[in-house]
Amino acid sequence: MEWLEYSTGNCSVQRTLDIVGDRWTMIVLRELFNGVHRFEQMRQHSGISESVLSNRLGRLVDAGVLGVVPYRETGSRTRREYRLTAKGHDLYPILIALLRWGDEHRADPEGPALTVTHRDCGEPVEVIVRCRAGHDLDGPREAETHAGPAARRLSEVLPDVRAVLPRGRGSSA
Repeated sequence: MEWLEYSTGNCSVQRTLDIVGDRWTMIVLRELFNGVHRFEQMRQHSGISESVLSNRLGRLVDAGVLGVVPYRETGSRTRREYRLTAKGHDLYPILIALLRWGDEHRADPEGPALTVTHRDCGEPVEVIVRCRAGHDLDGPREAETHAGPAARRLSEVLPDVRAVLPRGRGSSA
């Protein structure tokens, strides 16, 4: 596949980043994965402003990443808790991958600020890139990208693909 010959207009990475691709959204997800479900607790623990937190929670609810559960403490009005949906739980490996990268490249000299371990055996949790046949990959050089069923050639979406491709990458037709 010649990567530069294909449009990225419907790229799944782009579409994912449209939902979770900013700092505050990942911080909100961190809080939720660590059991913080109430707005005020999230705001106080993370330092996110009310308006930003409200915006990010709304976007995550609209995207189906979070669900809302009403609760009411005695003597107070009904409020909302935020819970990860199945779609939200699928983001866990991304958060763990970010944590591991940060532990490796951005931790304090003394080491990481927190660790995530398997509840049953106590070993650190890690993300592994593996093909469906069970082979672990050490990096992108061990993988290939292929056009999928929704791939669109630039020549299909742009009037003159030669204007955007580097020399030597134009259509051979």
